[in-house]
Amino acid sequence: MKKRYLCLLMAYFALNGIHAQPLKARIKVDIERRTGDIDPMLYGNFTEHLGRCIYGGIYDPKSPQANADGFRKDVIDATRNLGVSIIRWPGGNFVSGYHWQDGIGPVDQRPHRKDLAWGDIEPNAVGTDEWLKFTKATGAEPYICVNMGTGTWDEARNWVEYCNGKPGLYFSDLRARNGHPEAYKVKYWGLGNEVDGEWQMGHRSAEDYSKYALEAAKLMKWSDDSIKLIASGSSNYVRDWAEWDRTVLNYMHDYIDYISLHHYSGNRDADHNKFMAVTVGVENNIRITEGIINEVRSKYRMKKPIYIAFDEYNVWYRAWNEQKLEEKYNLQDALVVAGYLNVFVRNSHIVKMANMAQLVNVIAPMMVTDGQLWLQPIYYPLQLFAANCKGTALDTFVDCDRYDAGDFTRVPYLDVTSIYNSRKGELIVNVVNRHKDKAIETSISLQHGKWNSKASVSEVNGARLEDVNNEKEQKVKTVAKEVSLSGENLQYTFPAHSFTQIIIKTKV
Repeated sequence: MKKRYLCLLMAYFALNGIHAQPLKARIKVDIERRTGDIDPMLYGNFTEHLGRCIYGGIYDPKSPQANADGFRKDVIDATRNLGVSIIRWPGGNFVSGYHWQDGIGPVDQRPHRKDLAWGDIEPNAVGTDEWLKFTKATGAEPYICVNMGTGTWDEARNWVEYCNGKPGLYFSDLRARNGHPEAYKVKYWGLGNEVDGEWQMGHRSAEDYSKYALEAAKLMKWSDDSIKLIASGSSNYVRDWAEWDRTVLNYMHDYIDYISLHHYSGNRDADHNKFMAVTVGVENNIRITEGIINEVRSKYRMKKPIYIAFDEYNVWYRAWNEQKLEEKYNLQDALVVAGYLNVFVRNSHIVKMANMAQLVNVIAPMMVTDGQLWLQPIYYPLQLFAANCKGTALDTFVDCDRYDAGDFTRVPYLDVTSIYNSRKGELIVNVVNRHKDKAIETSISLQHGKWNSKASVSEVNGARLEDVNNEKEQKVKTVAKEVSLSGENLQYTFPAHSFTQIIIKTKV
């Protein structure tokens, strides 16, 4: 009778996903198995003229926090602390109706326009010169997206000349008259935004976009052949998205350096396991796009590489229909952001740029409430990656329990990347424990080289997946500690619903 009871109990546990013993896993890291150099541009961001991102976010001249140029010093400091490497601007959907000459010259003479993308009135107080002052203050590279919706080829070419032209040309001399005689040397330029989407001003078919953007690309490169161009790739994954990328690459391969991908995720049906698996689909899209890039490069016998710029990504679903798009993030969202970053690192041989959307207030890692800046949970994983994940990505072996969720099968509970920083002699291991309520006891072993007896551990976690931050309390943040290593293995238990980063000094 007792034996039968135990069998029934074990069957009940199995059916309900309850484990009598803690979950266990193995991670093996070999610093000789290098897969791709990590580009610093993976840790970028994005600012759009939308809601309170620009006005009331980065720019607020009436605030006590404002510097001499009207930009909030606390936002600048938080951007630096976040480690933002590159910032995309001015959109987003906004750019498809934006004419850059509205935003130069004396501010009091600039026109006010209705923004047809988001319904706001654009005062044009922050234009090219102002925004480039902001990026310089943050230490980030500027990335300007040109208007391929209602814009013209000449507008795109002239914007490059205004920013990068040498003295003696019309638009470079205009820049000098506006107070900046030296060229800005803006390196990264996007050829429109989400032109594949029917919601976009100037929406075109893949062929029509490719023909139009190709002519803009020619003029822009002829104006400054040192610039890097990003084509508008897939953002609408409902139908034939891969064919869009294939068409764009076939037309534009000689002129572009990147093709963009966009992705936003959400948890509308409150299914934790499906939400945690969403980045599996993101990784599949990256690998399909990489295959198309390789197909086109082979077809045209290209030596020049073309990379992926994942220049919009984030969690976004609660504030989907709100005009200001001020999403309030929780711990669960932070884990998904860490998952995005793991995907970018794991595919760093082909993904060379990524831009979280957006920087402040609008679906953002930082918020300004009643004049006070505070940090959302998604701030912390990006900060850890940007600060420490530099060097070369490694091919990491992971053996752990898996689960099925929706369209995703055999999803590992542990999402793991590892990086070797040869300059610092550091091994960095990033682990998302996707499990909602189970810790996972893990043995981490180094297959080549030796490591020190101590490891630094940073953990982003909270008591509940629903934990949020506000201007008064930071329930979700990074907690740091040090652990000891014994022998060749590190035994570490990754808490349920957590992101953990481990840094170990390593000798080859």
